[in-house]
Amino acid sequence: MSLPPSLPGSPASGPASPVLPGQGPSISVVVPVRNEAPNIAPLVGEITAALAGVPHEIVYVDDGSSDDTAGAVRATAAAGAPVRLLRHAASCGQSAAVVTGVRAARAPWIATLDGDGQNDPADIPRLWARARAEGAETLVAGWRTTRKDTATKRFTSRVANRVRARLLGDATPDTGCGLKVFPRDLFLALPHFDHMHRFLPALVLRGGGRVVSEPVGHRPRVRGVSNYGTLDRLAVGIVDLFGMIWLQRRWKRPRLLLEEAPPPEGRA
Repeated sequence: MSLPPSLPGSPASGPASPVLPGQGPSISVVVPVRNEAPNIAPLVGEITAALAGVPHEIVYVDDGSSDDTAGAVRATAAAGAPVRLLRHAASCGQSAAVVTGVRAARAPWIATLDGDGQNDPADIPRLWARARAEGAETLVAGWRTTRKDTATKRFTSRVANRVRARLLGDATPDTGCGLKVFPRDLFLALPHFDHMHRFLPALVLRGGGRVVSEPVGHRPRVRGVSNYGTLDRLAVGIVDLFGMIWLQRRWKRPRLLLEEAPPPEGRA
């Protein structure tokens, strides 16, 4: 399924974000959501607390919700949170929502997290610090060392991570964690396709970047219901995995030996 073009995003009505005039945000937090209205206000409160004192924006991408997710986002903006809202006319999937959000983001650094409240926004500053220390071509992937999911979901994720790591060689223990921090330019240079968010580490490595994993907290879902079924994810995951193997084999990363100096001015 092809991804939609970036949608025009304007700040939801409300007081201005904590960014000085003429100064853009330092980090954009991109949150893809579908039918997560009860989780919007609590999560926005946690993000703003985690990034207090840091020029930031929160970019919510409503992926065709049938509940009042959009209204809940607008309410947080009206209350003074630095929130922007973008909406897909119809659901295009989580990867499409992430792409839309990153394209619309104004900061050079991106943090992504799931909109269900299971990722802890308090981990963002630590992952961001690690990303800046590692360099501009690095993705820092959250690693949920203690999962707060059902036994079935934990088991299937563990098997999927092991199979994927063996076949793709991405050396990432938890690619399914929605909490990641990376440079915006790094993400925009990647190939974009449906379900790509599950293969970000492999895609970054394919492009010559680096991937490091950082332990993060994980919490049980306390509001709403999951929009993704275990069997659904397993079925598409198998197809996508073979697609990623094809992508890796169809690209050889150039290795530059030496950059030649330009000729002196006035000489051809």
